[in-house]
Amino acid sequence: MSRVITAAVAQMGPVARSDTRTQVVERLVAMMRDASACGCSLVVFPELALTTFFPRWFMADQTEVDQFFETEMPGPQTQPLFDEARRLKIGFYLGYAELCQDEAGSTRHFNTSILVNEQGEIVGKYRKIHLPGHPEHEPWRPFQHLEKRYFERGNLGFGSWDAFGGKIGMALCNDRRWPETYRVMALQGAEMILLGYNTPMHYPPVPEHDHLQGFHNHLCMQASAYQNGCWILAAAKAGKEEGCDLLGQSCIIAPTGEIVAQASTLEDELIIARCDFERVAEIRANIFNFALHRAPEEYRIISAASCDA
Repeated sequence: MSRVITAAVAQMGPVARSDTRTQVVERLVAMMRDASACGCSLVVFPELALTTFFPRWFMADQTEVDQFFETEMPGPQTQPLFDEARRLKIGFYLGYAELCQDEAGSTRHFNTSILVNEQGEIVGKYRKIHLPGHPEHEPWRPFQHLEKRYFERGNLGFGSWDAFGGKIGMALCNDRRWPETYRVMALQGAEMILLGYNTPMHYPPVPEHDHLQGFHNHLCMQASAYQNGCWILAAAKAGKEEGCDLLGQSCIIAPTGEIVAQASTLEDELIIARCDFERVAEIRANIFNFALHRAPEEYRIISAASCDA
């Protein structure tokens, strides 16, 4: 049986703070229709796709912050995306801010992504683990990066889901910079990892690295695709969003580490590739054969509670 999937990455141009969910969902639906017309059965949207990247502002009023969060998925404003997916028989990955209640009745805030199948059903959920930024107001910055203030660390771990003829993993933005992200999912059999990101071109703590943003973006994902023998589909928010320049460079990376498709604009743009899950074996049956070559007993420091660094 063929295990080839035609997949799309849907890069998004800027989302204004004043844009409504309805306006944003209309953009997502338009790209979903384009992907379907090209024969795709999966489309990947960015992190926090439904709103502007709100952690760039300090907000003392939690009610103001919560306006950027979804209390249900799908909800009234996002239901059209699910309905269109069901009609077109196309699945999708979507990043958004999730507000929920735990079993004890406490309010929780997560940076979340979901995996939706061709029937419009949610089949997987991931909550971002590697939260970057800072928790307190730092007015010296040209813009804030308050993910540590507005979100809790994800509590679902890294998963792998059976979907689209293969095993799918999910991650979000800063997760892509950490090698453990990919290895944990690969050890669960993940053959394709979907992730969305919002990456500014300027990094205030180390501005000397600004010119390396594009290089580092692809470096970490290409190396991880190769070292774990998996497809990586990465969707960016791009362009000048509320005065902040976002990187773009959405891409599809093969298990060999090669970029097979890349966005060429800073706007809404669809990139497409035929992804063969069987290509995973080119790597995992050879140079990175986990069963034959890993030495996990030597890696214990990786998962130690603390380290000297």
